[in-house]
Amino acid sequence: MRWIEAAVETKSERIDALCDQLTALGVDGMVIEDEADFKNFLENNRQYWDYVDEELEKRFAGVSRVKFYLPEDADGRASLARIRAAGLEVRTALIDDADWENNWRAYYRPMEIGERLLVIPEWEDADCGGRVPLRLDPGLIFGTGSHATTRMCLEALEQYAGPGKRVLDLGCGSGILGIGARVLGCGEVRGCDIDPKAPEVTLRNAALNGIDADDFKFYAGDVLTDAALRRALGGGYDIVLANIVSDIIISLSPLVPDFLAAGGVFITSGIIDGREREVLAALRGAGFALLDHRCREEWHCFVLAGPASA
Repeated sequence: MRWIEAAVETKSERIDALCDQLTALGVDGMVIEDEADFKNFLENNRQYWDYVDEELEKRFAGVSRVKFYLPEDADGRASLARIRAAGLEVRTALIDDADWENNWRAYYRPMEIGERLLVIPEWEDADCGGRVPLRLDPGLIFGTGSHATTRMCLEALEQYAGPGKRVLDLGCGSGILGIGARVLGCGEVRGCDIDPKAPEVTLRNAALNGIDADDFKFYAGDVLTDAALRRALGGGYDIVLANIVSDIIISLSPLVPDFLAAGGVFITSGIIDGREREVLAALRGAGFALLDHRCREEWHCFVLAGPASA
């Protein structure tokens, strides 16, 4: 089946009125693309990002439009004529039907990470070649293993993972780091994320790897502000992981020592170029000692000894 992709250019202040008009004309399933909304979203969520892709910024530059889709048939053409007759200038293009839900899978392939791990999309069969498999559904939530920050965390984790070690993942996302810890031989793993979907996604990905949920527990919540969550997570961890953003790492730095066992290490990444000195200063101010500094592309990863080990 083919579809008519229709777009109506407008101004930010007229988007609501345009949507109301299109609804009255029988249109539903509208997509709003607006530079002002995009900038407001970034500004209001600044604590969660350090970097915005230039191509994404270019896509929204100067844009204010409403898009919708009509079947490329007699009914769809009649709807389009009705909308144009109402005085709206509509730009159109024809697109082929596609399996929108699954076409993205073509971009994910098994990935070798470090010396031991092989991250495998759940629908793929792969010869591990002696590597440890880590199966993942990368479409569920952030954390596929392809990003430099995740790869550096997993590579550092390889060096410190071991039987019986307890691991805490702060900002678990898809659960890839916690699952990596388990398949590399660690024992109990706990974690949390501000995304309420993250614990469920993490457990689903854990199940793909045959991980028993009894000693693999994850929570939804903000560890920075929720004292009850911090108590639930407890302490005595041999490894604490945090692949997030610089501002959150800085805020976490005085809290992480309470999670660490004596001799424990803190592995943290998500630190964009230009913020690494500021983040390291905060960590050192909290008593951490730098053991390793990795840099890939424009990102940094620190491995640090806890204050009791410094």
